[in-house]
Amino acid sequence: MEAGTEVPRTGSRTIADLVGLAAARYGDNPAIRHKVDGAWVDVSFAELGEIASEITRGLIDLGIEKGDRVALLGNTRAEWTYSDFGITSTGAVVVPIYPTNAAEECHWVVSDSGAKAVVCENAEQVAKIRAVQDRLPDLQHVIVMIPGGDTGDAITLDALRERGRALDPSVASERAASVSPDDPYTFMYTSGTTGNPKGCVLLHRNYHSVLDMVLQRGLFDEDSSDVTYLFLPLAHAFALIILLASTEAGTTIAYFGGDTKQIIGELGEVKPTYLPSVPRIFEKIYTLVTSHAPADLVAQAVAVGTKVRALQAAGEPVPPELQAGFDEADEKLFKNVQAAFGGQLREAVTGAAPIAREILEFFWACGIPVMEGYGMTETSTVATSSRPDDHRFGTVGRALPGVEIRIADDGEILIKGPNIFHGYWHNADASFGAVEDGWLHTGDVGSLDEDGYLSITGRKKDIIITAGGKNLTPANLENDMKQCRWVSQAVMHGDRRSFPVMLITLDEEEIVPWAEAQGLTTDVSALAEHDEVRALVQAHLDASNAKYAQVEQVKKFFILDHDLSQETGELTPTLKVKRNVVNEKYAGRFDDLYA
Repeated sequence: MEAGTEVPRTGSRTIADLVGLAAARYGDNPAIRHKVDGAWVDVSFAELGEIASEITRGLIDLGIEKGDRVALLGNTRAEWTYSDFGITSTGAVVVPIYPTNAAEECHWVVSDSGAKAVVCENAEQVAKIRAVQDRLPDLQHVIVMIPGGDTGDAITLDALRERGRALDPSVASERAASVSPDDPYTFMYTSGTTGNPKGCVLLHRNYHSVLDMVLQRGLFDEDSSDVTYLFLPLAHAFALIILLASTEAGTTIAYFGGDTKQIIGELGEVKPTYLPSVPRIFEKIYTLVTSHAPADLVAQAVAVGTKVRALQAAGEPVPPELQAGFDEADEKLFKNVQAAFGGQLREAVTGAAPIAREILEFFWACGIPVMEGYGMTETSTVATSSRPDDHRFGTVGRALPGVEIRIADDGEILIKGPNIFHGYWHNADASFGAVEDGWLHTGDVGSLDEDGYLSITGRKKDIIITAGGKNLTPANLENDMKQCRWVSQAVMHGDRRSFPVMLITLDEEEIVPWAEAQGLTTDVSALAEHDEVRALVQAHLDASNAKYAQVEQVKKFFILDHDLSQETGELTPTLKVKRNVVNEKYAGRFDDLYA
């Protein structure tokens, strides 16, 4: 879809009145597609609006007032969306919590926000709240989406809806109408790579401005026929804007079934036209395809595919010889890659972490436009965007309408616009995310070219300065290493050291079948110490190092006996590495490499 093409709009003024207006406008059109007992079931906009209204009325009956905080703790699922819209329409502030958070992390968010109620997904999440509830004096109500197990006296979502049905529907619509664009909409706690998360205060006008920006950018088709497959955590800003934009435009969201190992299979079932994702999914599919196809076939296919796509985008004829090569590549490779995404994908978008340019170019050649964007929680999700008809690989696109970008003298990216957050809750002195004269100091380093395309160099706090004074950006070589079939994560280390070294983790899905074929043990912790595995990794590191100057090359590495994870505190919920945690946790292993 071209930028500027009109899409349906609800006429909403805030996020609070959005779901009711969408229900009235889109009626029986499917808003949600989710799995119930293994089968895909649709929920219409009218049904979504009614469920949200019942929750709103139930919360009002419990005593939830405008401005109260209500936390949401659970995985991405339809009930999260019902609850989210229900809370918002009361004029209360939604406080999302990642389902992977431990009890003490949940305590921090609920306590710091002063949440009056918390809606939990199931007994497992309720247990986290119960474990810390004696230290939550503001918490009055615990609500559970999915009954079953030990939930104590938690109110079920069905019981809350039943309670709401006793009130006239006008109670909900009047409360939603009373909400102002300048009222707080959500306190979104950044997952953070250091210290306790900070609660970003985001107003209704912040997120509504982003709705206007992304729909003007051309996120969905004008006939509302798009289907988005959503597996990203709804506690994260990236997934939230997709939910809001889809509701505003009247398109369908298909929610994943809850098992990340089933994502590729579900893409084939859902056949989405739009796919928002983090880089790890694209990296996995890229590795899966390229590791099982001859390298020369992949290289030739990408070369011919890139040329043909460029001619097609420019509206120019494709020479017969080139078309013949393209048709052959399509038969041998492109159609298989497209099938991995369901066969109907018009566009995918990647964000939240860096991705290698080679991966983007590969998918582009295959007919899967994976577009990069850039933003942060403090920008209400997004600030720049690329489109299939307006992109430049190696950049994260150009500023969205109404957003200004400039580069400070030290290279830091500064952003101004109506999407800039309203500060941190209880934490006005935070160093990153400071707003001065309307300009958000992002903490990211980058550059703008003459056409306004933004490139991200790295994070100010992630820059490695060697003992010799050389500034290194770890993301580049790390991304190169993650393209290796055998590698899951790669983390460079070397600040104030004489040379950079690296922590490597193995991709269990790839290394175990290889080990079986070699007659080796399939225990990943044992394989991490195996000479043949080290040789595989060393060969890829040698090839990656060759792209960089001597001072930037990784001289030594060690292979960890397990992968990094959210549960062990090494990854954020969007799978970004917590570099300070890794450096601290494995300091001894890094020291050994310099011994």
